[in-house]
Amino acid sequence: MKNTQKKAAALKYKHGEDRAPQLVAKGRGETAKKIIEIAQAHGIPIQEDRQLTEVLEALDLYQEIPPELYKAVAEVLAFIYSLETLRRS
Repeated sequence: MKNTQKKAAALKYKHGEDRAPQLVAKGRGETAKKIIEIAQAHGIPIQEDRQLTEVLEALDLYQEIPPELYKAVAEVLAFIYSLETLRRS
């Protein structure tokens, strides 16, 4: 049977300050729902990527993402930056 429990992960990255994005929250079920609610309440963009969430789930909290995830995370960040640009227009 496939596990269909909701999962979520949150990354933090400040361009010019951080070397790489860090995992700052992760969880399943009710914890995942809370992560999503907090992001929505603060206007933080959300992108659904189940495969990336699975990989991020294996990391320790506050760990920088490993280089092999740079491309996938860069795509997420590009999506978020494009949303922010549209919002400002």
